[in-house]
Formats: sequence, structure tokens, C-alpha cells
Amino acid sequence: MQRRLIDTFYMEAMVLADEARHYFDEGGRAEREALAPIERVTFSCESLKVTTRLMHVIAWLLTQRAVIAGELTPGQAMDPARRLGAAPATEPGEVESLPERARAMIAASSELHRRVARLDRAQVAEQPSASPARSMLDRLATAF
Repeated sequence: MQRRLIDTFYMEAMVLADEARHYFDEGGRAEREALAPIERVTFSCESLKVTTRLMHVIAWLLTQRAVIAGELTPGQAMDPARRLGAAPATEPGEVESLPERARAMIAASSELHRRVARLDRAQVAEQPSASPARSMLDRLATAF
């Protein structure tokens, strides 16, 4: 994985995380208070989804940076615990009534997660498949 690509995604994720934190914690307070009670619940749920998506992306990108720095091997980065976490789904119809800025944050976090997920899947596809001969030798070694 190219360091510049990872660094670019990392900066984008950190900026978006900061913007989301500011908006959902402070800046969007007046917009949130103006919503109907059920819409406030949706607003709160979606803010948690945005945060979850961004934290999954940031954790994955930090793992990639650790591989680039030699702190982890590529094989260690493929451990399921270090792979990109699933993004919580947002139903388009549920967020139509939310303020424009909230919808923009939701869309931006979903799009970033989608792009990083594509990189994660590409990494898995690049992994060499296990050699059938190596597999048989490993099974023989454990049998005796």
C-alpha cells in the first residue's frame, strides 16, 4: 500500500472526525433541538453511526501505517481483528428530515468507509493462496 494514499485517507478521516465531533457535539445543537422528538433520536443514532464508521476507518489506517513503518507485518495486518470493521447502515429515508449538514456528515462518512473498504478488500485479494503442497506438508507434520 502506498504511504501517500494511506496518509491522504488518514488526513481526510481525521478532518472529518473533527468536523463531525464539532457538529454533533456543539455546532448542530440548535438544529437538533429544533427537530421533533423522534427525529432527535434519529439524529443521535446517526451521529453514533458516523463516529463508528470513522473510528473503524481510522483504526484500519493506523494499522496500515504501522505496516509501512515496519511495526506490523502485512500478515499481522490481515488478522480479522485488524481488518476494517463493518459500517453501520443508514437508511436514506430515515435521514431525509435531518438538517442538511447532518446529512452531509452521514454521506461523507459512508463514502469514506466505502472507499477504504475497497482497499481492504483489494488487500485480501492480493494475498497469495496457500500452496497445496505446503498444506499437505503442514498436515503431515502435525500428524506425527
